[in-house]
Amino acid sequence: MGKKYKNPPIIEVVCEFRFSPETEWDITVPGLLYEKIRDGFPHKEQRIVQSVEISHTRGEVEHKIHTEERMVFFDTSKKILTQIGPRVLSVNHLKPYSSWENFKPKIERSFKALLKIIHVKELQRIGLRYINKIEIPEKTVNLETYFDFRPFLGSNLPQDIVNFMVGCMLSFNNGRDLCKVELRSAVPDNPESSAFILDLDYFLSQPKTIIADDALNWIENAHGEIEKVFEGCIKDSLRKIFKEV
Repeated sequence: MGKKYKNPPIIEVVCEFRFSPETEWDITVPGLLYEKIRDGFPHKEQRIVQSVEISHTRGEVEHKIHTEERMVFFDTSKKILTQIGPRVLSVNHLKPYSSWENFKPKIERSFKALLKIIHVKELQRIGLRYINKIEIPEKTVNLETYFDFRPFLGSNLPQDIVNFMVGCMLSFNNGRDLCKVELRSAVPDNPESSAFILDLDYFLSQPKTIIADDALNWIENAHGEIEKVFEGCIKDSLRKIFKEV
């Protein structure tokens, strides 16, 4: 994340742009985008994907599930990919994560290439999501030792947690942006360890409040806020595991 770690826990980063329903679109757009970025993303395939859209309206959080067809363009490592579907562009970085300095130009290239193909009137949603899988080399973990964001159990409850999921929504920029923070148990790769998923999803909660020309600046700001939230969720004992350098 913000600090340099030898072993960052990131397993996937997703940057997604959703365009307003008024944005003109046709079936030729994916092919035209591929021609503009194919030297950086030479491999392609077609997928049917499901995505969950989170919106915040009148104080309530709504979840909408979308099923859509997408074209997927991979770089030579197949660790960074651009996905294009009806009025949606997504750029993903799978593990091992390189750096924001390496990933951000890939986002910029795909987004700017698309703007040369279609006229984007307004952005319905922008999101930047970091999914972290944290493995601690202990079979039984005292969460308080490693996390500043964790479940709390009152003194009248049993303290032996077998499985858990805890989350909250944080507000930024007077509610224009929100960050969903979730921590949950996971299955470790090493049976002698404990594992947790720390999922940080920062997104534009007020549609059409960011124009296309400001979208990449929004992404940069979102990355900075996610870094702060990530560091705020963990303690130095975890930073030692990530081997900060």
